[in-house]
Amino acid sequence: MAQKKVLLALTSFNGVFYADGTKTGVFVVEAMHPFNAFKSKGFEVDFVSETGTYGWDDHSLAPDFLTGQDKLDFDDKGSDFNKGLKNVKKASDVNPDDYCIFFASAGHGTLFDYPKAKSLQSLASEIYDKNGVVAAVCHGPAIFDGLIEKKSGKPLIEGKVITGFTDIGEVILQVDGIMKEKSLLSVEDIAKKYNAKYVPPIGPWDDYSVTDGRLITGVNPASAHSTAVRAMDAAKQ
Repeated sequence: MAQKKVLLALTSFNGVFYADGTKTGVFVVEAMHPFNAFKSKGFEVDFVSETGTYGWDDHSLAPDFLTGQDKLDFDDKGSDFNKGLKNVKKASDVNPDDYCIFFASAGHGTLFDYPKAKSLQSLASEIYDKNGVVAAVCHGPAIFDGLIEKKSGKPLIEGKVITGFTDIGEVILQVDGIMKEKSLLSVEDIAKKYNAKYVPPIGPWDDYSVTDGRLITGVNPASAHSTAVRAMDAAKQ
């Protein structure tokens, strides 16, 4: 396995989701903050999605979520982040042997495509099987819906401790009804489905992430950096 190389997954879904008619997709800082964390520690980072395409979550572009240096990096076509995005790979074209960490970034778009993203799930399973780390933040744990651990043949998260975006957070964002209407499982639903132990933060917007061996999960945009740091720590073990 290649050391110091990260495969950073993006959702390919970029469709209308919110009640105001705006789209969901990749939540910017949930890809940017891990990317910057990995790069700052000397890791190479490749972006990947199931189809080799991606689009942004409209709400993640608002000043509440994208400001300061993040906004400058996002707007700068020459930033390392944007240069990396230009080379986003299609999952079926990627060799998992090249990576020591699989990191699933988020946005509500992941709820649509990650559970059906068989090539992405296969990459995560292969990387984990070779003693690599699998990490996911916010809605990124949607990748675990159908993700099987090769050695045991069981769901990867079965019997493990995970976190992710809270059901109460969905209510606060007023998308719980939309999710039910579209038959989308929340992270808490997925934990129950596969007999994982879901641990919530004290507050839905707290920076909170957890480690269970080589499985790392985080709750929300504020947790994207700490989830990446935990993934790097686990990769050193």
